[in-house]
Amino acid sequence: MVKEIIPTEKAPPPVGPYSPVVALGDLIFISGQGPMDMPSGKFISAALEQETRLTLDNVKNILEDVGSSMKDVLKVTVYLDDMDNFGEFNRIYAEYFPADPPARTCIQAGRLPGGIKVEIDVIACRSSGSPPR
Repeated sequence: MVKEIIPTEKAPPPVGPYSPVVALGDLIFISGQGPMDMPSGKFISAALEQETRLTLDNVKNILEDVGSSMKDVLKVTVYLDDMDNFGEFNRIYAEYFPADPPARTCIQAGRLPGGIKVEIDVIACRSSGSPPR
């Protein structure tokens, strides 16, 4: 198997030496995503619910663009700015993974980029029958 950097306009361009989306065989690795308004390229600082929904929508859009989906997510890592928001975050997160949710780790981060409240990275697999890009 060969590591493949997958281009997508659904992910913001990297601000450092990393690739937004990498694949190895049928596995897809998506770098940390936040509540970015893709048309403007700016983080949206808002209430946790809005930031969480925007972040998960961004992840969903990237997955679909690279031949996967939320149903194909295997592992999620969540970074919250405050673990007191864990319950509210879970309520929203459950809407995106209503059945058979992926494995997950959730930690409180000391500080997230741009002062955001949530950042999420995922490992997924390609949807059945989706050819490599």
